[in-house]
Amino acid sequence: MPFSEDVRSRLDADAVQIIGKYPRPRSALLPLLHLVQSEEGFVSADGIEYCAAKFGLTQAEVTAVVSFYTMYKRRPVGDYHVGVCTNTLCAVMGGDQIFADLIEHLGVGNDETTPDGKVILEHVECNAACDYAPVVMVNWEFFDNMTPEAARQLVDDLRAGNHVSPTRGPGRLCTWKQASRILAGFNDDQATDGPAAGPASLVGLKIAQEHGWTAPEPAGAKSAETGSASTGPASTGPASTSEVLPYPHGTGRSAGSGPSAAGVSPADAAGGRPADSAEPGQPTEAGKSPRPRRAAKPSAPSAGDNESSPPGKEPQ
Repeated sequence: MPFSEDVRSRLDADAVQIIGKYPRPRSALLPLLHLVQSEEGFVSADGIEYCAAKFGLTQAEVTAVVSFYTMYKRRPVGDYHVGVCTNTLCAVMGGDQIFADLIEHLGVGNDETTPDGKVILEHVECNAACDYAPVVMVNWEFFDNMTPEAARQLVDDLRAGNHVSPTRGPGRLCTWKQASRILAGFNDDQATDGPAAGPASLVGLKIAQEHGWTAPEPAGAKSAETGSASTGPASTGPASTSEVLPYPHGTGRSAGSGPSAAGVSPADAAGGRPADSAEPGQPTEAGKSPRPRRAAKPSAPSAGDNESSPPGKEPQ
């Protein structure tokens, strides 16, 4: 059914704030779709019509956007969107089993909602939390290192209305509609609550601090102390290229052996540079590759050349 006057008035006030953030109004289509989804829990035909009218688009154009992005739903969903990561790492760590168990436990299939309207289950692609695999997300909040048993308990608590806290982030969950409003650009003041990065994400930083490793100075960067330009990677301290970083199976490579800021590979740095490239530590010309140029192909002989001259001998 069409939006009521109260709903339309509320949407109009919020739409002004959203569209005002963009130099080109049409760029606000995605957050505006999240806004209309926050009203009904999905993007209805009325929501599509509303967005199309705001930007002078056809409903077909808006529908094409809605149907492309899986975060927009075309039918009513539950209060809690439970997304089980089934991408490679999570899958082999147990994500596939978790998803299969929840399908059986909830009695729903992929992208389906439980009869009580509480939970919608969906398998999702990478949640960018591979260091905590397998991961389940509820309304885009992380639940790390999950097991089938823990996942079943999680959805049972959601359906029962029990308090549920994400592994990282805020101490309470918002509903699907509330999450859609946040994605539209209206914060709920929980963005900085709780830990954002856990121990598994910080292991590399911890090891670097224990060994005193630092990143090499970018080529051409000015030193904070001297104000002079750097001519290459730092040559002092534990971050020098002589120190070998540990790699599995007994292999290793030198710290700071990746490409420099000028785009020069270790092979180029070790083997010398062609005469037409930048000197070591100097940025290359904009748009110009630091790689050696190929030798020019010999041109075809002109009509005046002595074609009968033997190879390697100048024509008379």
